[in-house]
Amino acid sequence: MAHHHEHEVKTKKSLITTMFLNFSITAAEIIGGLFSGSLSLISDALHNFSDAISIIISYFAMLISQRENNERMTFGYKRAEILAALFNSVVLVVISVFLFKEAYIKFFNPEPINGAIMIVVALIGLLANALSVFLLKENAEENLNIRSAYVHLLSDALSSVGVVIGGICIYFFKIYWIDPLLTVLIGIYIIKESFEIINESVSILMQGTPENINLEIVKREIEKLPNVKNIHHVHVWQTNDDDVHFECHVNLKDDVKVSQSKEVMEQIEIVLDELFDIHHVTLQMEYECCEDVGLIKKVDDTIN
Repeated sequence: MAHHHEHEVKTKKSLITTMFLNFSITAAEIIGGLFSGSLSLISDALHNFSDAISIIISYFAMLISQRENNERMTFGYKRAEILAALFNSVVLVVISVFLFKEAYIKFFNPEPINGAIMIVVALIGLLANALSVFLLKENAEENLNIRSAYVHLLSDALSSVGVVIGGICIYFFKIYWIDPLLTVLIGIYIIKESFEIINESVSILMQGTPENINLEIVKREIEKLPNVKNIHHVHVWQTNDDDVHFECHVNLKDDVKVSQSKEVMEQIEIVLDELFDIHHVTLQMEYECCEDVGLIKKVDDTIN
């Protein structure tokens, strides 16, 4: 528990640090973009600004998610981070589409750009973005909320690399169309990464079965237990990245007392814990009660 708390404190400090870094980069790149006339530099500044906002959202979502559950919010506030991840990713997509439009205009109406200013400012941004990415990388795989902020920062680091390359091409070769082209390429990558997070966030919010859990395998493993005839009406869902919930009806082979079914319940919980990393389990023990013993209970939408 102490280790988990220390981990959370470290994550919060990393978020605060990256937030200040990104606000600083934003100011520098907007000024540099206006003086140099570089769209990709201004687009990078917009990305950095959105990063700072996304980090603020991620930070407060983390705080909210740690609030204790209550009678109204019995599952707690864990999905605050999922909502933050979804929001941040949608914002990234919207920004990318806006920049596509600006790049289209700039591509057919190129304007002179000061490549030297573009390179210097982009290098400063790249260093700050690289540091921000490093600070959040450790937690990005474990937490969808942090990953959404991480993708923001990673996209900006790549954007800064693109701006540096573009600045070199403009300064030495006067290839002005490289600026909007790089904007589009970076935008495509950002949209790809964002849609992955959007897809995962929506799946959790829609209470979809986690991708790493195969219900047929779960059923097979539980039904190997000596006193279990079958399981049916199974539901598996997540409240956030970590917490997976499982519920089902368990049809026993014998009509035993409720007190005797406790041992079977414990055996099922061990199977779910050790094989599938599921720790929140609700079981309805029964004996030949349900006519429908399918793995999933089909919802009857027929209107009489």
